[in-house]
Amino acid sequence: MRREQGHAGDQRGRHRADDDCHKERQRFPQFSAHNLFPRAAIGIETDSPRFKSLVAVKSGNNESPSMPQRAGRGFRGIETWVFDLDNTLYPHHLNLWQQVDQRIRDYIVKLLKISHDEAFRLQKDYYKRYGTTMRGLMAEHGLNPDEFLDYVHQIDHSPLTPNPALAAAIAKLPGRKLILTNGTRHHAEAVMRRLGVDQHFEDIFDIKAAELEPKPRPAVYQRFLARHRVDPKRAAIFEDLARNLEVPHALGMITVLVVPKGAGVVLREEWELAGRNEPHVDYVTDDLAEFLRGIRSPG
Repeated sequence: MRREQGHAGDQRGRHRADDDCHKERQRFPQFSAHNLFPRAAIGIETDSPRFKSLVAVKSGNNESPSMPQRAGRGFRGIETWVFDLDNTLYPHHLNLWQQVDQRIRDYIVKLLKISHDEAFRLQKDYYKRYGTTMRGLMAEHGLNPDEFLDYVHQIDHSPLTPNPALAAAIAKLPGRKLILTNGTRHHAEAVMRRLGVDQHFEDIFDIKAAELEPKPRPAVYQRFLARHRVDPKRAAIFEDLARNLEVPHALGMITVLVVPKGAGVVLREEWELAGRNEPHVDYVTDDLAEFLRGIRSPG
């Protein structure tokens, strides 16, 4: 689940980790909700005022928005809906993963007997180079992944509250719904129960199912598709990190980037934002529930 406070460490605790996912302040470009979808897009209620007001194109230019070519395909024929978990199913501003970020840092301090400042530096370096801090610790320090995962996911989920609108929107989607997360199944189940959406999902593909490899590694998606017998050309995926959409797009999936509401200042590192304006991001929205409600069932 991608998925992330004392002296310098306190300030840095505002960063989100992926498994670790935490982010430094950067600005998203301003989004316009005017022309996300072509008027003729199939399977989208593009005339809905509610829908138009809650989705955004990747260009700030309303007169000539940068439209991904595949966006005209719409969602007709989609039979599998794949969702990331952290900062996708629930709002980024809850900062649930600040807790994980801090626990990762605490674990590194104890494991390597180093300062919090040095632990922070290693955490972000390993996250960038290996996909998750855990993979870096495994490769360079012989980390026990089960112990690490159990420790860092012992967090307080109480900031999450039921989201009936999201639950209803997911329930109305035709076909299967699956979770694909860099976090653990236990954490995913806790999040889904708190949101009130757990009953609408068929299964969870977590970091252990991925053999401890994180998104965006291609092998993760291949394992996911094979295990759940998903046809990528008949699937859509929702993510809060653009880089995690590149491989799904190449495989033929419709891709949707979920950004923080308001799209002003976002807690992300600049390199994590790379690719959000690229063609592998088909759609962008700052309100997942309303976006899903704008998708009409085929027929």
